[in-house]
Amino acid sequence: MLAVLQRVAEARVEIEGKVVGEIGAGLLVLVCAERGDSVAEADRLLAKILKLRIFSDEAGKMNRSVQDVGGGLLVVSQFTLAADTSGGNRPSFTGAAAPEDGRALYEYFVEHARKTHPQVQTGEFAAVMQVHLVNDGPVTIPLRMMPARGISG
Repeated sequence: MLAVLQRVAEARVEIEGKVVGEIGAGLLVLVCAERGDSVAEADRLLAKILKLRIFSDEAGKMNRSVQDVGGGLLVVSQFTLAADTSGGNRPSFTGAAAPEDGRALYEYFVEHARKTHPQVQTGEFAAVMQVHLVNDGPVTIPLRMMPARGISG
């Protein structure tokens, strides 16, 4: 699974002019399931996001997690994170999970985020959304959780 985290002062998602998800300070989490991903990658990605120390402490060092600072999560599905631009000028998205698999992993990710973090808002899977944010820092962090590969032989 792929994610791009943006530390925000505030963020919201609108669909057709209506706010569907909104947070104050915290993380905007753009998330994409790739072909071959499973709940194991979703679990590892969520654990990393919740523990990643990208918020400032009293000394101004990035030493606190979103959990430490009580920040919100705004989770937005974004299959375009799987874009492959190596073959020309039009991106290919064949690396993204099939829509039904992507939806299942996104919903699983959100459900487990809500079980482990007190403030989780979302966009809407496969909707045309407008995402508004005030990036704090700016701090933008890409993450990738690769599927575990078995050892054969």
